[in-house]
Amino acid sequence: MASQDISPGTDSGKASLLNDPKFRGYLFQILAVLVIAVLGYWIVNNTIENLQRARLATGFGFLDGRAGFDISSSPYLTYSSDSTFAKALLVGILNTLTVAVAGIITATILGFIVGIGRLSHNWLIRKICTVYVEIFRNIPPLLVIFFWYSGVLAVLPQARQSVALPFGTYLNNRGFYVPSLILGEGAWLAGVAFIIAIVAAFFVRRWAHKRQMATGQPFPSNLTAIALIIGLPLLALAIKGFPLTWDYPILGNFNLRGGSQVGPEFISLYLALSFYTASFIAEIVRAGIRGVGKGQTEAAHALGLRAGTTTRLVVVPQAMRIITPPLASQYLNLTKNSSLAIAAGYPDLFAVGGTILNQTGRSLEVVVIFMIVYLSLSVLTSLFMNWYNAKMALVER
Repeated sequence: MASQDISPGTDSGKASLLNDPKFRGYLFQILAVLVIAVLGYWIVNNTIENLQRARLATGFGFLDGRAGFDISSSPYLTYSSDSTFAKALLVGILNTLTVAVAGIITATILGFIVGIGRLSHNWLIRKICTVYVEIFRNIPPLLVIFFWYSGVLAVLPQARQSVALPFGTYLNNRGFYVPSLILGEGAWLAGVAFIIAIVAAFFVRRWAHKRQMATGQPFPSNLTAIALIIGLPLLALAIKGFPLTWDYPILGNFNLRGGSQVGPEFISLYLALSFYTASFIAEIVRAGIRGVGKGQTEAAHALGLRAGTTTRLVVVPQAMRIITPPLASQYLNLTKNSSLAIAAGYPDLFAVGGTILNQTGRSLEVVVIFMIVYLSLSVLTSLFMNWYNAKMALVER
């Protein structure tokens, strides 16, 4: 039987190269990048040609134009119809950040309470928490917004019959009225002292942790941090003679005067996003606590710790490494769901941008701004949660 000569570097070399997993991995990645680049070029080029064919102007120069419309809620910037489109968008971004941050804080606190309540040995507490989760988790967030806006806030008394609440606050169908703080000369020093106190509390806590790891002696870092955060600003105000005054709302014959108003649009959106997201966070918390071994609880009880102390100091810290990754997804969902503010008339980024789009016709530019802002908020939230998750992860020795 005649042997066949196989010359090196021909088909066998190609076959061996294609069978190399590392080479195939690089090859497929390069092909994927090329396909995405070609697709992106086609989309951009096609968009430019369509805009030129329709004779539509492009660019972001329209942001310097006069807005010509009012915004009902602008707590951080002085805005009027004579302001620019850019300032209107900035107001919308700040309003979106406000409802997102407030909603995340409230949803986290409420979600942890409900999630722990679902594991309570008390039958009534456990069933109430279960009903809450099953109701809010299975209805659309838009319906929750309508519930708070039309079913709760709209049926409150009118301004002349406002409900008086503690600390000089009032509640009616026009919103929630609270005292407003008026800053006098030199009050900025308290803000500087507050920032210094936060930085000092961070370093004190870090030093106390290292000290305890080295010597085993605890240090009251939490009490020290509270004392710094409260004491330093008060000391700064005392030096300046307490340049602070309060403007309380006063109930008149037909309306309220003075103070600050939190509109029903913000309240309904804030409560809806908080209660809706808290139902999902509650399930995440319950699953995280279930993921901690039962032996940890039994060991804590054997050491004489009570049930509440065991949950707070033993179970929940260990459950956080399970809770944190899905918790980040809920924070992202809450931030993106804030775009439903248009249903309640709250001027967030989406609502303000929609008005600008209708006035200018710059749909492409406005949509690009939407994408950049929401993408930036999501990336920043993800980076923070990834950092926190890395801090909570177990470190193997």
